[in-house]
Amino acid sequence: MAELLLRGAERVLAMEDAADESAARDILIRDGVIAAMGTGLSTTGDVVEAAGCLVTPGLVNTHHHLYQVLTRAVPAGQNALLFGWLKTLYPIWARFTPDHVQVATQIGLAELALSGCTTSSDHLYLYPNGVRLEDTIHAAAETGLRFHPTRGSMSIGESAGGLPPDALVEGEAAILEDCIRVVDAFHDPAPGSMCRIGLAPCSPFSVSRDLMRDTALLARDKGVRLHTHLAENAEDVAYSEANFGCRPGQYAEDLGWTGADVWHAHCVELDAAEIDLFARTRTGVAHCPCSNCRLGSGIAPLRAMLDAGVPVGLGVDGSASNDAGSLVEEARQAMLLQRVSRGADAMSPVEALRVATRGGATVLGRDDIGILRPGMRADIAVWDMRGVEAAGSWDRAALLLAGPRRVRDLFVEGRQVVRDGRITTLDLPRLVARAEELLRALLD
Repeated sequence: MAELLLRGAERVLAMEDAADESAARDILIRDGVIAAMGTGLSTTGDVVEAAGCLVTPGLVNTHHHLYQVLTRAVPAGQNALLFGWLKTLYPIWARFTPDHVQVATQIGLAELALSGCTTSSDHLYLYPNGVRLEDTIHAAAETGLRFHPTRGSMSIGESAGGLPPDALVEGEAAILEDCIRVVDAFHDPAPGSMCRIGLAPCSPFSVSRDLMRDTALLARDKGVRLHTHLAENAEDVAYSEANFGCRPGQYAEDLGWTGADVWHAHCVELDAAEIDLFARTRTGVAHCPCSNCRLGSGIAPLRAMLDAGVPVGLGVDGSASNDAGSLVEEARQAMLLQRVSRGADAMSPVEALRVATRGGATVLGRDDIGILRPGMRADIAVWDMRGVEAAGSWDRAALLLAGPRRVRDLFVEGRQVVRDGRITTLDLPRLVARAEELLRALLD
């Protein structure tokens, strides 16, 4: 049996119900699982000293478009709202190949890992030039993060009243057939799974109602989760009202897109009735505060959703609209925006971290991560609180107020993915150089 001991942490935030802080200082990992927590633990295996460090569960990212890493800060889209931003970027993305997607996925996941993230979803909804979902799956396997890729889709192009160009949409029969293929080939529902597939039509303005309904039926037949964008901004709501005669919440409910196996990205414009619907049905939300700010979409009603009992996790969203991929920064932004809109007591640093860990695990349907407890998978972030960022801090648990923005060490299933602030699983400088080559070709 492989053992590893994290020893002598200054603080452990377990994210349990009873308390925000664990009395434990040591965590014993055995075969990828937390075997024990306490003080004075010993092992015959390796020891990682954690003196001066805060230990938390690994952060969980519930919404991303990893392929977008190669389109950060595109000048023509820097000051556009959602629909104009998409129209600027669609022609660039239409030139992507499997190589673009693989490189972008690994760089994006490495960036997440350095920010404390151990599990990430991804929403890939366009497949130009031979791109397939497994381009991301194989890239993620090399990176070492737990991965929830979703088979996205777009089927209504501009000529049929949709937003995307016709060249980027697919036939709906082909979409459903490929959904079956990737679920059968790659979905692993077992505890500790490193890869779980979801089905994810892109948005109400890029797929038909029939595809939404058929995808929900297929997902439930296959036992996988459902994901899409919903109520992202005022334009999105206006489109729903003009084209479907209802608000986004009613659209989702009518088509079978509510329930504990569904999570929607953004939900900036949910009203009180829609929040109540999501709470009653346990429909999840991926809250993406940085992207919502970048695109001018607004401040999502996070406090109201949490108070109502809506399952909420955090998402960094795509790197073309964030333009970063730091989940710890996302948690800080979530906390600050609720304070801006509702007052300084609207959200504590620990509560925001709870959304980023345990909340995200719930949204993705994981009961084996997000909490530090014996029997849970060993997905653990170690934050060194002895640096300049936390100098003078009275509360080492207040990571989002005064603390590092990079982990010192990161463990996924007990395997070390980050050591002393460096990725252990990838040649990151080589990947960045390859990304620059691909970028120059796109610019040319």
